[in-house]
Amino acid sequence: MNMKMIMGGIAFLILLLFVAGCTQPTAPQATPVPTTVPPTTVPVTTTAVPTTFVPATPGPTQTLSANWAVTVQVQSNGQSINPQVVFTFNGGMGMNLIPEIDVQVTRSDGTVETGKFTQGDNMQMGQTVSLPGTTGNNDRAEVWVITPQGDRVKIIDKYVPFRSYN
Repeated sequence: MNMKMIMGGIAFLILLLFVAGCTQPTAPQATPVPTTVPPTTVPVTTTAVPTTFVPATPGPTQTLSANWAVTVQVQSNGQSINPQVVFTFNGGMGMNLIPEIDVQVTRSDGTVETGKFTQGDNMQMGQTVSLPGTTGNNDRAEVWVITPQGDRVKIIDKYVPFRSYN
């Protein structure tokens, strides 16, 4: 009886091999014939990317001698409806000696606006010049002082933020 079980088990395993297909001879695989595919050209479309003008990086400034020193404050008015860059003359030792102060705003859209304080307009402390600005944070303000000898000295060159939150 023991022998019948062993022979039955072996017959069962052989039957499983036939059913699973493990005894089938492998057919040689056919090698695929290379086909030539015509190259497809993808149309290249170029889209113009709008560029925004960024004013040049503020450069170095100079210091006036102590007897010609004047101060000018530069800030934005912070109004989004009518943005302005406001230059305020605060006086200094050279207040009565300096004949002219030139101010310039290079807006973030590339437009350059200029203005000036002059002795002919009775330059006095608190006097302001307002030039149109933008709501961007990269309007560049520059201030030049004309010395009594006619030299042009840059005392301010900086970006003016539209709004300051501190």
